[in-house]
Amino acid sequence: MTRGTRIAVWGAGGIGGYFGGRLAAAGNDVSFIARGTHLDAMRADGLHIESVDGDFHVTPSMTTATDDPGEIGPVDYVILAVKTWHMPEVVDRLGPLLGPDTAVVTTQNGVDAPGEVATVVGQDRVLPGIAKVFTEVAGPGRIRHAGGPGSLAFAEWDSSTSTRVSDLRSMLAGAGVALEEPADIWAALWTKFLFVVPLGGLGAVARAPVGVVRSQSGTRALLTAGMGEIRDLGLARRIGFPDEIVDLTLAFVDQQPPAGQSSLQRDIAAGRPSELDAWSGAVHRLGRETGVPTPVNTFVYWTLLPQEQRSRGLLDV
Repeated sequence: MTRGTRIAVWGAGGIGGYFGGRLAAAGNDVSFIARGTHLDAMRADGLHIESVDGDFHVTPSMTTATDDPGEIGPVDYVILAVKTWHMPEVVDRLGPLLGPDTAVVTTQNGVDAPGEVATVVGQDRVLPGIAKVFTEVAGPGRIRHAGGPGSLAFAEWDSSTSTRVSDLRSMLAGAGVALEEPADIWAALWTKFLFVVPLGGLGAVARAPVGVVRSQSGTRALLTAGMGEIRDLGLARRIGFPDEIVDLTLAFVDQQPPAGQSSLQRDIAAGRPSELDAWSGAVHRLGRETGVPTPVNTFVYWTLLPQEQRSRGLLDV
């Protein structure tokens, strides 16, 4: 534990609940900002994490859970762990948590979150980050960790490692969190984008888990093509992908739990709002802006959009 260091985790769902829970269980000063029945359960009985690496329980005495950032006050780090569509509202409410040197770590899927946060709080506060883990809310006050690397990566805007980056990495390592230290945080962010967007989108369209999508010849071919589109899009935007990025990512897909499903896939299947706009929708939008064809990702976006609109009350049929 780094004494005197305060951490606020905004969002106690799969990502925030898992990483924040590990930090709190290790004795760090962690406060959660949550809402609804999940918050009620955390206040009453803390946070239960069911993990393939061993279950653990963060009791109410070990952390603070609230829906009001004003009850927490300025902290050293804010870990933003909400879904992409909540970001505008959350970023506008960050003020009470910000002290002179507060760093804000983004963990959102997609490639837009760091810029969205920087526009409001300033680029010098933002640590672009990438979470790689299969987690979900299993019920109020309960997080299920099903596998994946269970890793977190982040760095300064220019990909450098500052004292504040090193200090947070040390706390996470002490909490048993796997860390990645990419030389280029933007290439790492786009590499995750290349992994999660085609896999999650095709899984939602096919209504099939990772093991099926990667093993069927047709869906694997679509997966490969969708990854290639994002590679071409990233290269056009001067992202430093290695030449073999698609092959490397396919090999990574082959290592994942066969029953794994993306958060987008679970949300769409359950009729909940999803991150479709920040995933396939972003590829479609950026492709049009850059002049890079994205037929697979565009097909996924338009195919899933009616379900997304229904979940948001924008489509009655």
